[in-house]
Amino acid sequence: MTEGLGDWTRTHTCGELRAADAGRTVTLMGWVHRRRDHGGLVFLDLRDRTGLAQCVFNPATSSGAHGRAEAVRGEFVLAVRGTVARRPAGTENPKLATGEVEVHAAELRILNEARPLPFPIEGEAEVDELVRLQFRYLDLRRPSLYRNFALRDAVCRAVRDHLHQHGFLEVETPFLTRSTPEGARDFLVPSRLSPGSFYALPQSPQLFKQLLMVAGFERYFQIVRCFRDEDLRRDRQPEFTQIDIETSFLGREDFLALIEGMVAAVIRSVAGVEVTRPFARLTYAEALARYGSDKPDTRFGLELVDVTALFRGGAFQAFAQVVEAGGVVKALRVPGAGALSRKEADDLVAAAKSYGAKGLVWARVTAEGIGSPVAKFLEPVRPALLDALGAGAGDLVLLVGDAMPTAALVLGRLRTDLARRHGLVPAGGYALLWVVDFPMFEWSAEERRWQAMHHPFTA
Repeated sequence: MTEGLGDWTRTHTCGELRAADAGRTVTLMGWVHRRRDHGGLVFLDLRDRTGLAQCVFNPATSSGAHGRAEAVRGEFVLAVRGTVARRPAGTENPKLATGEVEVHAAELRILNEARPLPFPIEGEAEVDELVRLQFRYLDLRRPSLYRNFALRDAVCRAVRDHLHQHGFLEVETPFLTRSTPEGARDFLVPSRLSPGSFYALPQSPQLFKQLLMVAGFERYFQIVRCFRDEDLRRDRQPEFTQIDIETSFLGREDFLALIEGMVAAVIRSVAGVEVTRPFARLTYAEALARYGSDKPDTRFGLELVDVTALFRGGAFQAFAQVVEAGGVVKALRVPGAGALSRKEADDLVAAAKSYGAKGLVWARVTAEGIGSPVAKFLEPVRPALLDALGAGAGDLVLLVGDAMPTAALVLGRLRTDLARRHGLVPAGGYALLWVVDFPMFEWSAEERRWQAMHHPFTA
């Protein structure tokens, strides 16, 4: 039987109780995260957005509350009134912030009951995505998802605080506007008052922020929702949020320093880590040549090596023809990965082709030489190749011959795949850098024309 709050008022959240609160009478409200029975006692872990508190119902001290607690199941909504006490020695839970204390319940009100759940809230059980979406209100109760929202909130607050400290004004710009040429298709909204006419949802606030600059606002920012009607990808959504900034009277170095300060402030706020400033810099050409990416992860090595000269005019025609046509041969050494199976090697070849390569040459380095389906073609350049890569017995060598930037981009993606697979990416830690001097235009082979280069400042 459920009941209302009556005159009860929550005095504390579940996650804030500590040993210093022992002896204090508290009123908690939240959801039943877990229920346990031990020797006549009922233990309920009560959850709210701040954490968990263990509530103990003892029939000897509060028979009425204990009787009601016996009917409680997971995700019931409760109000509990009782006294905070230290847990008995040896029963503390160091994994919980509230693990030193428990609440000896005196009164219990059941605010809402719950039917059996379609999936468990506690833990990180794998649940079908359609089921999660159908019961989104339950899915969002999972602590891991709440932490995502809390992290986003902390990031937004840190961004706002930093930019306000530097004289920026937050301005909201219109959502219903006129269609203007951008990088994708517009989402259109029909006008009720003007049949046959449409508003366009903004792909970015570009025109409005430039209007603000002309008007003399000088420093504008907005954490803004943008909309682009384009194919879905992992890194491309039809609606997304961006930190939008526009300034007047600011050169490149001053602007980069401003953004470095903002990023450092965000990381300090949400992770408690001080990052090194100024950030490192790589040119676009150097980032592609060394890491095969315009957004390289430099926390680990595995740098690409250009071995084009070794195959120019050589016997290995597959590479010699690429070089003659103006292409390059890029190589990657993966330390200690030479024990891969043939299936693993075939999977790497398939991955390289899916990334846009025509093929992939792989070779195991052994004490006797190299093992590869094309070992006889690599043998003439083997000493120079291994020397250029610093490769030794037990290593894996990968080679891609193609036009730039395809050769580098393919190996760059394999680089990150293999680094994760072999545990080469350090847990935590930051290696922040700027990639500068992006080309303004790139050649589109499909459209056979030059088009604006996609980079952070045209995104």
